Amino acid sequence: MIKHRGFPGRLPGTDFQFTIRRANPKGATPITKRERFADRRAPDRRADLWFMAALWEQFGAEPFERGNLDAGRLSWLFGREVLPYDDPFDPTDYDARLIIDERAARASFPDAFDGDLWA
Repeated sequence: MIKHRGFPGRLPGTDFQFTIRRANPKGATPITKRERFADRRAPDRRADLWFMAALWEQFGAEPFERGNLDAGRLSWLFGREVLPYDDPFDPTDYDARLIIDERAARASFPDAFDGDLWA
């Protein structure tokens, strides 16, 4: 499992996890598409925004390995802003590659592309 050095481990000041420490010997938690409803709590929406900003800052428009990125956090973006890159895609593989759909990500999280979040 690749560890993405320099990627934030969590949303600052919260327990919203962005990365995991070690691989699960039984296999990776599957990435699934989770529905984001309009009535989600503000902290949850903020965590999505910051995670998207971190993904964009780290990887940009290039494909990237899932590695130590948290499956739960990825699942909130999967199928919309973050898409499978490999065909066939294995949602339980730490080596599975993903890519950011820049158009969808900019539409959903325009503030993630300002660069001001991490300042």
